[in-house]
Amino acid sequence: MKIDKRRRRGQLWLRIRRNWQLYALLFLPVLWLLVFRYAPMYGAQIAFRQYSPMFGIEGSPWIGLANFERFYNSPKFEPVIINTVVLSFYSLLVFPIPIILALSINQIRSRLFRSSVQMITYAPHFISTVVIVGMLFQFMHPRVGFTAALANMLGQTPPNWMGDPGAFRHIFVWSGVWQEMGFNAIIYLAVLTTIDPALHEAAVVDGASRLQRIRYIDIPGLIPTAMVLLVLSTGRVLEISFEKVYLMQTPLNLNVSEVINTYVYKVGLLSPVLDFSYSTAIGLLKGLVGLLLMITVNNAARRLTDNSVW
Repeated sequence: MKIDKRRRRGQLWLRIRRNWQLYALLFLPVLWLLVFRYAPMYGAQIAFRQYSPMFGIEGSPWIGLANFERFYNSPKFEPVIINTVVLSFYSLLVFPIPIILALSINQIRSRLFRSSVQMITYAPHFISTVVIVGMLFQFMHPRVGFTAALANMLGQTPPNWMGDPGAFRHIFVWSGVWQEMGFNAIIYLAVLTTIDPALHEAAVVDGASRLQRIRYIDIPGLIPTAMVLLVLSTGRVLEISFEKVYLMQTPLNLNVSEVINTYVYKVGLLSPVLDFSYSTAIGLLKGLVGLLLMITVNNAARRLTDNSVW
């Protein structure tokens, strides 16, 4: 046993010496992962303590699941959870749009037109969230916005979209689709380039139409990648973009726009009495639910399509 361990250790160091450049490239990502992802896990224990900065983490009394019970019994529990889940799954419903865009771009034969469409669709990804929300408020302003001008032209009362609770989710999701669909389609376009052209040539000889080739060649080629991305997206289903939701919140739409991330921020940093333990418990619960959802969807994807993350 000792000889085998020494031999394995020697082989490991031999591989490291031979490929030291690759391990040097790996060093910084691993260091980032340890510092910003694993080290903070030590502080997550304050969710089970009555944390006080005066006494520190170890000196604060242990209270078990009291913070979780407090959130469960809070009047904010139901609306915050419902808002987060509805907004998250609404965002998942538009998951196929980048796939449809990639399939459409892939059928364009003019190289100039294809490049133009790609540039126009993925350019909004590089606009910051603050600017995007500012544009939304300007376009949908009830007096000087584009929608107000259009309503006046039609002889209608200009709507206040950003203050309408019923419109908040639609604006949030579809503005996100406009901003990200082009960028997300890039990976699907890359996958489409790996499909053997001989399959399409054979299908054309057999008399297959363009839609039939998309259905029986392109889509099956995209399914493995789409399943992996869907599983990863499900793991972040409760990780609604904090910046965009918080910037879009108004007193009029707060009853549908208050999600877990914004609630944690307000409880942990904006409340008169800063309650770090309570906000940490809520964030920890969100992460646990996201992990369980990702495991469930991954198992379902493996059984239905034989494609999964693990």
